[in-house]
Amino acid sequence: MRRTPLSLAVSAALVAGTALGLAPTAHADSAPSVRFVDIAGDGGTVLKANVVTPAGAHSGARYPVIVLPTSWAMPQIEYLAQARKLADSGYVVVGYNSRGFWQSGGEIETAGPKDIADASLVIDWALANTPADPAKVGMAGVSYGAGISLLTAAHDKRVRAVAALSGWADLIDSIYSGRTQHLQAAALLGGAGYLTGRPGPELRQTLEDFLSSDLDKEDEMIAWGRKRSAATHIDAINANRPAVMLANAWGDSIFPPNQFASFYEKLTGPKRLEFRPGDHATAEATGLLGLPNDTWTSAHRWFDHHLKGVDNGIDREQPVRLKPRSDAGYEGYPDWKSVHANQRKFALGDSEHLWANVDSGANGGVIMLSNLLDQFFQAPPTASIPLLPRSFAAVWQSERSDAAQRVRGTARLHTTVTPTKESGTFVAYLYDVGPLGIGKLVTHAPYTFHGRTPGAAFSVDLDLFSTAYDVPAGHRLALVVDTVDALYIEHNPAGAQLTFSSPRSDPSYVSVPLREQ
Repeated sequence: MRRTPLSLAVSAALVAGTALGLAPTAHADSAPSVRFVDIAGDGGTVLKANVVTPAGAHSGARYPVIVLPTSWAMPQIEYLAQARKLADSGYVVVGYNSRGFWQSGGEIETAGPKDIADASLVIDWALANTPADPAKVGMAGVSYGAGISLLTAAHDKRVRAVAALSGWADLIDSIYSGRTQHLQAAALLGGAGYLTGRPGPELRQTLEDFLSSDLDKEDEMIAWGRKRSAATHIDAINANRPAVMLANAWGDSIFPPNQFASFYEKLTGPKRLEFRPGDHATAEATGLLGLPNDTWTSAHRWFDHHLKGVDNGIDREQPVRLKPRSDAGYEGYPDWKSVHANQRKFALGDSEHLWANVDSGANGGVIMLSNLLDQFFQAPPTASIPLLPRSFAAVWQSERSDAAQRVRGTARLHTTVTPTKESGTFVAYLYDVGPLGIGKLVTHAPYTFHGRTPGAAFSVDLDLFSTAYDVPAGHRLALVVDTVDALYIEHNPAGAQLTFSSPRSDPSYVSVPLREQ
């Protein structure tokens, strides 16, 4: 596989930003010290690492320590700009290249037991070789580093605070939500892994089974993912009671926000949840270059309070903090359920019949591109709702609303499906439709079924991906369902048809969470 333009751009930016961050200054004697070291991980595997120590640190002083496992496919310099900022404020920081990637040894374990053992051994090394305080250990990371940090907090009681950015808590609900393979996400991760590292045999087999839709291996794949999910270890995390900050983007096309929100609700210790516009790792990307960044500012405040005891007020703020996909500012909520406490149901009264295997034109966009456009230009994927071919797309529209509708949280589709085949896939899209019929994508989600009796109806409850979107006054909402989207692997046999109905005894609807005016 070729290195993608995205990975080239990110790597070049990281190198350039780090080079600028490490450039000598007139006050070099007061700058944090940076050294590159080898740390022995599980089984003696060499982990390439860097250590950033506060200026003037001496053996008699003790400082809180933060361990930073790298993101998937990223080099060990990934966090150096942030590490310098943390060291400037009195932290020892140890960043290391996760096993199997770049110059670190071993094979990619995908946050398996060896990765967790590595993280604990890095903590051991830091306590033995730096002026780190064993009572003030934190972990943080973006994406892969976030997942490893959460899992380590379940297995190592020394971890007292975590900042998990653009990560996952449930790997299955991330790339296999609705029992549907997230094709572009898995292909991007797999391709980046082969380009920058050495996938282990377990990962290679799992990718092959996943992308080939081998249902005979489904239980094995789910078990593999569950073992690598912090949600599976929620009891251990709650017993250890680390302070956990979770941050993600509304449009994260690798780790959608729903699974983070669900995990957040189950945490019983100190916790914070932040969602912003963007796609995977884009909300914190500028911070990796040392530029001002809201996500990293929150992470620093989180560590300052929970590791250094700074009274910065973060513990008195609303713990759920959302920035809508618009120019609006941040909103605070006491918990996640309060975000979508006000639900409005739109009836889906008409029966709709469609043929499968033809793309209607409704779609969730392109991974890493569409949500970037939405983040910077408020330009999500669009579709002309009146022109969608009704043979291949089911369409329901609400009445126009005189007032703006502020969608917040998780919309849910409830409907009745009658298939002509035992397997099938459909994707539900919620659109903001303007006066000219152009629909802007608010949210969507896929759904796949297997083993159904042809001709027999069954009910479906499908949570769409959580979001925060402002629908202007005078617009209407539209729910569109079709059967093909390039983001996903579909399971519609040739000639398959789907009927969506609304029985009187069990009416169909879409429930949309709206923030009160």
